[in-house]
Amino acid sequence: MNSNFKSGFVTLIGRPNVGKSTLMNTLIGQKIAITSKKPQTTRNRIQTVYTSEQGQIVFVDTPGIHKAKNRLGEYMVNTAERTLNEVDVILWLVEPSTFIGAGEKHIIEMLKKVNTPVILIINKIDTVKKDEILEFIDTYRKVLDFQEIIPISALRKENTSVVIDMIFKYLPYGPQFFDEDTITDQPERQIVAEIVREKALHALDEEIPHGIAVSVDKMKKRSRAKITDIEATIVCERESHKGIIIGKGGAMLKKIGSNARYEIERMLDTQVNLQLWVKVKKDWRDSDFLIKNFGYNQKDI
Repeated sequence: MNSNFKSGFVTLIGRPNVGKSTLMNTLIGQKIAITSKKPQTTRNRIQTVYTSEQGQIVFVDTPGIHKAKNRLGEYMVNTAERTLNEVDVILWLVEPSTFIGAGEKHIIEMLKKVNTPVILIINKIDTVKKDEILEFIDTYRKVLDFQEIIPISALRKENTSVVIDMIFKYLPYGPQFFDEDTITDQPERQIVAEIVREKALHALDEEIPHGIAVSVDKMKKRSRAKITDIEATIVCERESHKGIIIGKGGAMLKKIGSNARYEIERMLDTQVNLQLWVKVKKDWRDSDFLIKNFGYNQKDI
């Protein structure tokens, strides 16, 4: 075993839509966390693994920290806050701005209570002028004592390799937790459900997506052919939403299904026969039983 090998757990935090999942996917080099411009895309802690000669980083992607409005919201915030004290390094992602809003102030107050090293990542620098970046760094430098401040563009992969180097700087020496070829600890069914949900988020209107969940009811490889049969249910909160998700003549559901199938086939490296259903379960986001049923961790609720 290499005695210079470092390993540890790192969490990405930040308000919804600052680019946490995009950064995670860029650093790992593969798509694990789903991405969407709509808030609350990431609901579970997703563990992804980066392994190199230097060591191994286990990323724990938490749900965005925000003020909770229902049981699902409370669950997401509790999960995020608990993670901060369990990891070796915190990456806090912010957008480039000299204005620190209420969401950021809420996170600053939380970070003041933890002893974990915090690296500030100013993302989306491709959207601003280069000479403004120093002002953004200066604004944030005054509010908290960061170990490092790194300006990046996760989307354009600018400066992202520096993020890996800086994480290793603060990780302890330790063993390898996962095999070299492990990229995520999420079961395949969970990732399939997330891909279907992502495609629904992209295709649907603003109002509906918060109220949808996806459960994979069946996932079976055929013994002779290289085909996987998958049946999944999109659960929504209202009858009117069901009609919109199915679409005229089933067109919307077909679009969601074909977009999801394409990506699932790439992930599983096999042909996929995907069948989607839509069900209404009123107020599932306020039901403990249903939240657990859709794969959210019982102890975190």
